[in-house]
Amino acid sequence: MNTTLTTPATLAGRRFRPGFWTAVFGVLFLAFCTVSVIRYTKGLGAVTNLSDQFPWGLWIGFDLLCGVGLAAGAFTLTAVVHLFNLRRYEPIVRPTILTGFLGYAFVIVALLLDLGQPWRIWHAIVYWNTHSVMFEVAWCVMLYTTVLAVEFSPVVFEYFGFHAPAKFIHQLITPLVILGVILSTLHQSSLGSLYLIVPSKLHPLWYSPMLPLHFYISAIGAGIGMIVLESYLSKRAFHRHLEMDLLEPLARGMVVALGIYGLMRLQGIARNHAFGTIFDLSYEGRMFLLEFALGVVLPVVLMSFRRLRTNPDWLVAGAFLAVLGFVMNRLNVSITGMEAASGTRYLPSAMEITVSLGLVAIGMAVFAFAVRTFSVFPEGPVAGSKELPRRG
Repeated sequence: MNTTLTTPATLAGRRFRPGFWTAVFGVLFLAFCTVSVIRYTKGLGAVTNLSDQFPWGLWIGFDLLCGVGLAAGAFTLTAVVHLFNLRRYEPIVRPTILTGFLGYAFVIVALLLDLGQPWRIWHAIVYWNTHSVMFEVAWCVMLYTTVLAVEFSPVVFEYFGFHAPAKFIHQLITPLVILGVILSTLHQSSLGSLYLIVPSKLHPLWYSPMLPLHFYISAIGAGIGMIVLESYLSKRAFHRHLEMDLLEPLARGMVVALGIYGLMRLQGIARNHAFGTIFDLSYEGRMFLLEFALGVVLPVVLMSFRRLRTNPDWLVAGAFLAVLGFVMNRLNVSITGMEAASGTRYLPSAMEITVSLGLVAIGMAVFAFAVRTFSVFPEGPVAGSKELPRRG
């Protein structure tokens, strides 16, 4: 008979064991805080390689455009469950909503760092410029972040025993999901609309009058890929099983979205008579080939075969490629495609990269905390390690 005592203190000690990744996240967090202090005390010029010729860099291309796009799995999956009534996907709805909320929350943090006068970020609430795409994006991001917080709030209410407000929000879930889908459709596409005003500056491999639709459909494909990656990382971190019966059908949807997106991209390039810039292997042509091959061709080909989709390793590989290609696309649109017209070559500074990595690390740490504290997964809070045997 095992007579080892199990106390809250010993359980807490067993559940949290700082390891290698904890140390990495701690270093990134401290570096993020340090750079943030320098940015706010000495300005953008002290921490970034931005200039008047190239005012938007990594914090827009990666933190904002990628952060918003990769959170698209939230509105996609909630629509599948609550609007199309495919209840079998409910076990992965809560972690997907949490991922989406964290994505939007850290987009807002990144904006506070990138804006020249961040203390004026509230101006969009009071000073309305209804002719501005940025005004629409600001309002949609604010409202959708609120919707995601409300959708996730029953998890927090249940933890503290507030069952009445949790039940009330559950009753409102369908209109909330409809509102979330509308808001997401508006701002995912509007991020592409931002670049419609620079037809002479954005390289023809990426410019198209259909950019809003390109941004929207590619976000759906990458959002599904992010759902698969989040499930895989949760499996590794929390010793859970991979829900292959749910993720394999989602991978089929990813193939459809990426296939449509790929055809639209090729049509846009043909309309711009820009195929020659691909085959002359210019810098932009090489970047496009890499983006298109990794983010469209390979995941579509891999996930088109059921034998590969039903294999966890290949499924995760296909999702990773879709996400990687999506990130490359947003960076190509915001950086690569704008460099030639600006007459300068932009490379992010080490401090810019530190902030982006720090935001990712903080997001992962908050996700892990939420999973260990609240009932994010159907089985409830997930401990960091197995509990000690009880005295018996």
